[in-house]
Formats: sequence, structure tokens, C-alpha cells
Amino acid sequence: MRFSESMRGRKGRVVGAAVALAVTGVLLAGCAGGTGGTGGASAAAGNYNIVVMPKSLGNKYFGASDAGAKKAIESFGGKYTEAGSNEAAPNSQSPFIQTAIQNGAGAIILAANDPQAVCADLKSAQTAGIKIVTFDSDTNCRDAFINQATVDGVAQGLVDLAIKKFGKNPANVAIESGGPNATNLNAWVAAIKSKMATQAPNIKIVDLVYGNDVDADAYNAAKGVITAHPDLDGIIAPDSVSVKEAAHYLSDTPSLKGKIWLTGLGLPSELGAYVKSGVFDQFGLWDVGALGQLAAYTAKALIDGTIKGVKGEKFTTPLGDFTVADKGEIVLGPLFVFDKSNVDNFNF
Repeated sequence: MRFSESMRGRKGRVVGAAVALAVTGVLLAGCAGGTGGTGGASAAAGNYNIVVMPKSLGNKYFGASDAGAKKAIESFGGKYTEAGSNEAAPNSQSPFIQTAIQNGAGAIILAANDPQAVCADLKSAQTAGIKIVTFDSDTNCRDAFINQATVDGVAQGLVDLAIKKFGKNPANVAIESGGPNATNLNAWVAAIKSKMATQAPNIKIVDLVYGNDVDADAYNAAKGVITAHPDLDGIIAPDSVSVKEAAHYLSDTPSLKGKIWLTGLGLPSELGAYVKSGVFDQFGLWDVGALGQLAAYTAKALIDGTIKGVKGEKFTTPLGDFTVADKGEIVLGPLFVFDKSNVDNFNF
């Protein structure tokens, strides 16, 4: 599937229509909700005290998604709290989950740093009646997962951009990802490798490096992989910090201008200047604010009992109508391609 170029009705938003493709064999089943739910209803009933936990604080991507969640939560009279660490480590979210339990939260919205590390804490939250919604990156224990796009859609879009750039010419490309334990990033990387091998065997994936969702680490990862591979032709970075800092390094190194092609998933507010200076041809993403909004509306639907996270359930939000897919997954919509012609039209 190629990136969609359709737009939401208002400026700066990308269509959040549901995608009909189900992810199989990659996204893991929730231990509640989508398989029957274990939490008690009394603690969560009518309780719109919702805690939002990004992978890490200070990340502009999650700043935009959390702002969307805040907007939605406040629109239905809920209480929004953002909680988390500056470090995107596997267990860094655990103490904040425990605090949410102690404070009587009605729901936790979580972008998981690891699929399993916080499951004991999340199961404790579910036992207390707290609804668990993951977004961006899934975990093994939740009621519903808000997927920004299908694994197949993300991977195919980035592979299509590489094929558009290199055609049938030989090319050596590296992948720079975020944290090595992030469920969504690992799924995208695996799918990119698989699709590249079958659709463009002339484009070789020569290395995989990690920026750890930290600016300095991502900058050094880009520098390191380029240094390690003098014949490198391009970098694919399916992570907003990695793609930004790879662009930063290329911009700081004039000798590489025009030599290293770069694409990935990033924020137009962070990458617009690099697009206009020629570091990028194109990159992709989705409506990050709408991702947070959908997570919040899903939390409300779970709290209200409108859905339980079971396949086939339908619910209506101000963003549109959505259907719960296999394993409690709810898909926001297709990706969008940014380039010189449109990058200034977006403010997230």
C-alpha cells in the first residue's frame, strides 16, 4: 500500500479513516479487553481521570500526541494528566503506572517502551478496574491498541520511497531505529527488510543501528553508521528522533550533501527546514494529534462500557466511526507523504 495523499477537512490534519488491513503475527494480543477483560468495572465506571504516558517526555512527537489526548479528554469533561520519564527505558514507566493506580485513575493511555516489561504493573491496574489503552507502540497487556497505521502500510510506504529514489540501481541502505525493544519499531523494521528483499533486491540493507529515542544518541548513530559504511547510499529512519537527528548530522556535514539519501517518519515542524534545504526529498507520517485524540476517545468508550476491545465492536468519535479489529486493534488511518510542496501546510 502506498502513502495516501488524502487530507482531513481542516488545515494541518491527515485523514484518520480506518484501514481495513489487520496486522497478523506481529502485534501481540492484549491480556484483557480484546480477550475478555479482567479488570473490575466499579473503579473505572464514569471515572474520566485519564493518565497519558508517552515513551519519554520532551519528545516533540509525543508532545503532539499528548496534546491531542488532552484536547479530547477535556472535551468530554475528563481530567488529563501526563506522566513519564525523560528516559525511554523498558521499566521507566512502571513507577508512573503504580502512581496512577494509587491515585484512582479511570484509564491509562500508554506508548509502551517494551512489550512485556510493564505487564505486571498494567495487570495490577486492570485488577483495580483501570482501562488500559496503548498507542504508537503496543504491549502484551491492555484493553485496546491504537495503531497509527498498519505495519504493512508503514513498511510499504518507506520501501516505495526507496524504490522511487534508487529504481533498479544498486544501493546500500542502513536503517536507524529508536529503542531496540519498541514493539512498533521492531515490527516496521522487520517488514521493511522483508519487503525490500522481495521487491527491490538491488537495495541492500547493510546495517541496523539505534538512536534510543535520545537526540545525542540518534545523532551519533547516524554519524557512526555513515562512517562505518563509506559506500552507504541512504538511511531509512522509522522513528521521529532518529530521522530528525540523521538530518541534523547530514546538514552539519556539507561533504555528504547529495551523497546520502534520507527518508523516514518525522514531524513536519522539525523536518521542514531540512526538506527545503535538500536533505530530504520526502518523508511520511500520520496526524499525530489525532492519534492521541483517538486513544482518549477509546479510553472513554472503554470506561463507559461502549466497547470492551472485542473484534467487531464499533464506536463513534468526533474523528469518525471506528471498528475494533483483531486482538483489540483500532487503526487511525493511512500515512501521508510530506515534501517541498506541502510541508509548510502543517504545524505539528
